[in-house]
Amino acid sequence: MALIESVFSSSGPFIITFREALEATLIVGIIAAYLDKTGRAPLKKYLWLGSGAALLLSVVLGLMLAAIYGGLSGPAEKLFEGTASVTATAVLTYMIFWMAKHSHKIKEELQNKVNIAVTRGDMLGIAMLSFVVIIREGIETVLFLVALATIDATATMLGLVLGIASVLVISYLMFRGFYRLNIKKFFQYTSILLLVFAAGLLGYGIHEYIEAAEAYGIDAGFLGSQAFNINPADTAHPLHEKGAIGSILKTLFGYDGNPEWLRVFTYLGYWIIIGAFLLRTYKPGHPFLRYIGMQNGTSASGKTIVKKR
Repeated sequence: MALIESVFSSSGPFIITFREALEATLIVGIIAAYLDKTGRAPLKKYLWLGSGAALLLSVVLGLMLAAIYGGLSGPAEKLFEGTASVTATAVLTYMIFWMAKHSHKIKEELQNKVNIAVTRGDMLGIAMLSFVVIIREGIETVLFLVALATIDATATMLGLVLGIASVLVISYLMFRGFYRLNIKKFFQYTSILLLVFAAGLLGYGIHEYIEAAEAYGIDAGFLGSQAFNINPADTAHPLHEKGAIGSILKTLFGYDGNPEWLRVFTYLGYWIIIGAFLLRTYKPGHPFLRYIGMQNGTSASGKTIVKKR
């Protein structure tokens, strides 16, 4: 049962690792293919230099954060967990919507930047370009995984390993022409899942902040009080947040059977803000419509979307 729980609990780390690693691989692939196409294959060594440096720095950052967390205890540990969770949620949410807005022109922008670097004779510019785009994915992944590791380190490591292994296999098959992944659909569905994970992670971070405040003798008052309790009396019950099913839901979606009011308000507020942003983008010609499979104000089902005023 413990193994099954770890496998399900690792789905969050797996998806974020797989998505970000695949995104980084695709970006490097775009630059490499363009260098080959334009007869600049020898310049790929600068591409590998920048990518390798970004990967190394990402690993170092992850180890540093893990070392810092390992040396904490008591309220300081709670503060770290809360900050890691809230920061990861903010960065992840921002990057999802940034990608939704800019995904349709990334390839063109990368090729233009490569041309500018080559024209200026700035070979290190290619290395810096690959470094910047890879370190962005690396930092995002590290922040999310560190936050999840404070909840379940074993599941996080399992998801990390499986995610990297899957990307290596998929990337090999794609570049060898044996497999064609529907990139658009992949990013559509994983974006939705990651927003759900992020909402749960945000709620967990708020819970840790409340516990840290209590440890420091700070009374959160009504906001820190229990909103409701739907946990079964028996902690061994599958639907209890510590039970077989409840623990999986807790890791995946931030399920809490007895949350504080501040956690409830924050969770609802997150979805209200996200929902408002989505509604704001539901207008003809907006890049986000193309990102989620809807173009020219028409949904995939053929229904016309009318923007309310």
